[in-house]
Amino acid sequence: MRKHWIDNLRWATVLLVLLYHVVYFYNNKGVFGGVGGFGDGPQYQDVLMYILYPWFMPMLFLLAGIGSRYSLEKGSAGQWFKSRTRKLLVPGTIGLFVFQWMVGYFNVRVGGTDVLAQVPQPIKYFVWSVNGIGPLWFIQLLWVLGIILLIIRAIDGKDKFYNLCGKANIVVVVLLGVLFWLGEQTLIMNPRLESLDGLYNLYKPFFYIFPFLMGYFVFSHDEVQEKVTKYWIPLMVAAVVSGFALIITTFGQDNTTPQYMGSWLNCLYGWLMCLAMIGWFKAKFDCTGKFAGYMTKSSFGLYIVHYLVIASVGSYMYFNMRGQLPPFAMYLILTLAVFTISPLLYEILQRIPFVRWCVFGEKKSK
Repeated sequence: MRKHWIDNLRWATVLLVLLYHVVYFYNNKGVFGGVGGFGDGPQYQDVLMYILYPWFMPMLFLLAGIGSRYSLEKGSAGQWFKSRTRKLLVPGTIGLFVFQWMVGYFNVRVGGTDVLAQVPQPIKYFVWSVNGIGPLWFIQLLWVLGIILLIIRAIDGKDKFYNLCGKANIVVVVLLGVLFWLGEQTLIMNPRLESLDGLYNLYKPFFYIFPFLMGYFVFSHDEVQEKVTKYWIPLMVAAVVSGFALIITTFGQDNTTPQYMGSWLNCLYGWLMCLAMIGWFKAKFDCTGKFAGYMTKSSFGLYIVHYLVIASVGSYMYFNMRGQLPPFAMYLILTLAVFTISPLLYEILQRIPFVRWCVFGEKKSK
């Protein structure tokens, strides 16, 4: 029986990613990737980054781990890996040269100026494609974690460790947050400029492997899900309190630095929010409907295409209309654009056979 709460939590988190990127794009906290803010004063709308960033990507990895367990119970490991390669690796490699190069085009226009103006066109295209990875780092890493999971499954061939994890009580589940904190400690705390340190800290492989494997080994058990659901209200209260303390004490800092992410308060809030959201959605949103059904099948595609809308519309307004439009209007326009153009773009692309395979890893139109 399909667990609709997992589908709903996944697409709801993806929608939060879209909203996060609207605010992130115009942040003035020094977070890498944005075009800049509107002055040096406090931008209180940036608080959304502090609310979402500690937990929403770990949540997606955790849900991917749960989904991996369910999928592997239905078919062979070979079939699963083949499907994952098409769904993840194809969009994360070939898709860069078919679609994401357009994201890269805007990414390299530093300050609204084409820094590659004197570079031959074929080299430009290659640079744009490589720089167009954007949010696709998520699916690239997810594919790598799939390989690691298959190795671990081979070692735990009789599911002894998996069955042991199913016995975890709520205290053990909460204490798994220590692994969340340990994962953040694997970041390079003082990344060197002109090195791959920043790229490593973006992918955070030795951090995200923890929520992914916890999803597979722990949270895929019905018994564990029920225990978390039973305590979802106190978990949510604790998450809100820790999140409030985090924001009050750190607002104004770059919330993506290794030191910030590795702080105990950031990790506590991030882990409690993951647990609270799981319990809340299991308790209240284990249902479906037309909209939920559509979002379940399309959220992956929206994740793939949305950043082109952010980069193009957001850049145009910032470099050509800043001063003519108030910041509120720019945020509003970009929000409306990403939530309307992204679905339209997805619907168009997924109806074009070859493009559909390259960009979304899908054989047939949904």
